[in-house]
Amino acid sequence: MFRLTMILVLGLWASLGSSVAQTTGNGVAVSMTGASTTPAVVNIWPRIPFARGKDLCQYHDAYGRTKSAQMGELTQTVRSLLREGVDSRNMVALLNAMDDQVNQQRKVASSSPGMDVLLAGSLKAAVDKAYQERRPQTRRFNFFNPNPLNELLKQLKDPQKQAAWDPQVMRALSGVAYGTYAYAPTCRGDLVVTLHIDLTCGNTYHFQAQGFPEQVMQSIGQQIFDTFQQTQFPSKIKIGNRSLELLGSPGGAIGRATSPRSAEMACKAIQARLPTEEEYEYLSNLGDWNGGVTCTRGKLWAMVNNMVMAPDLPNPSPVRSVSEFPGQDFSYYCVR
Repeated sequence: MFRLTMILVLGLWASLGSSVAQTTGNGVAVSMTGASTTPAVVNIWPRIPFARGKDLCQYHDAYGRTKSAQMGELTQTVRSLLREGVDSRNMVALLNAMDDQVNQQRKVASSSPGMDVLLAGSLKAAVDKAYQERRPQTRRFNFFNPNPLNELLKQLKDPQKQAAWDPQVMRALSGVAYGTYAYAPTCRGDLVVTLHIDLTCGNTYHFQAQGFPEQVMQSIGQQIFDTFQQTQFPSKIKIGNRSLELLGSPGGAIGRATSPRSAEMACKAIQARLPTEEEYEYLSNLGDWNGGVTCTRGKLWAMVNNMVMAPDLPNPSPVRSVSEFPGQDFSYYCVR
């Protein structure tokens, strides 16, 4: 099943590679060798194959202790059995029977199919749950709806027949996702899951979490939401009748400065400026998931003229003089 799914993914990826020089539906021109910015809306192929990796539980059980430690544990077990009155002539057979029983239980638990299906379904449910809880205006991460491809997928059932992927249909697809899972070294039934997302623009994303099979994908789903839904820099938003470009800081997204004056100079260096009070308020109301930036409480935000936006001090005004915050660091981002 995994090999068949990987064949589908590779065939799909090859088709995408033949048309990546075109402009996608999101208006991003990409190439096979160059990287571009992540599309505004990412559409992922819904089939997510998972391959089973090394059993870390058994590996750590075998190599996580020194040989002397293992012999000491075995000696302690033998002594306990002797104290319980076990015949020494049956000792080896009893120990082997106990070990075989544990191995048989693990074999039965790991041999049943469907773990990859569980993880793929749980991932989709976790991503949807994150969107339902946050409810952003625009969803920026989707699993591609394959309805137009139904006939093509039927053709793939015949391994001798080569499917002809329609580049026009594939234009809406941004990339594919695939992953691995392994039993965790804790030996308590949890998994270590790694998910990879490769986009046609050249960007790759990797997410990892550990937990029980029915819960582990909740963490990865939240990581995916945070990564793709949060405000991207640079980006543009509308404020009334004008457009405002969010540039972030010279070193990345949200910057840190020792003074508002230092932050102001950093923005001027990239032909930008610090936000006004109204812009800080509006972008904070939009929030991190709708193209804005939340003015998080507990932070001080730099403004022009050595002033500070202090969300924790709204009365009589959150705009304060820098002299009220000696020795503090200030957050900022630049706009234009």
